[in-house]
Amino acid sequence: MKPVSRRIDESLLNELSRAAGHTPRRRLNHNFHRDYLEPCQRLLNAVEPGTYVRPHRHLDPPRPECFVLLRGRMTVLLFADGGDIAEIIPLTATGPCWGVDIPPGAWHSLVSLEPGTVFFETKPGPYLPLSDKDFAPWAPAEGSKKAEEYLEFLTGRVHERGTDA
Repeated sequence: MKPVSRRIDESLLNELSRAAGHTPRRRLNHNFHRDYLEPCQRLLNAVEPGTYVRPHRHLDPPRPECFVLLRGRMTVLLFADGGDIAEIIPLTATGPCWGVDIPPGAWHSLVSLEPGTVFFETKPGPYLPLSDKDFAPWAPAEGSKKAEEYLEFLTGRVHERGTDA
């Protein structure tokens, strides 16, 4: 069987962003890996403003993640063990920073700052849904009223530090 390439083009990004905007979570991924057992997980993530990505880490086993922004604006946040924001990393499609390599075991989240924001993500597989993420005990659960408030807090911190690109 002849290998088939899959393109990352404007049409795919538009389709993915449009679909993400219609989901309750305001985000959607498009996987390039054929199944969750592949040793390298490769995907696009469309993240619309208002999506809440609960701070988490990949600790068991320790796994890095790499995000490269393709379109839009977002900020990646890294946290200390107690929940304090340790680093705010603004990413924009026009630079000067396009991506971040998150070390294994680092608490992290993101804030989407512009409609149509899409990033490419890669991380080691296999993906095991029950043990893939260790959610931060100090961060509210997705879907809760406290999660909405916490996202507003994070977004405010991004804007007040002047690092919203």
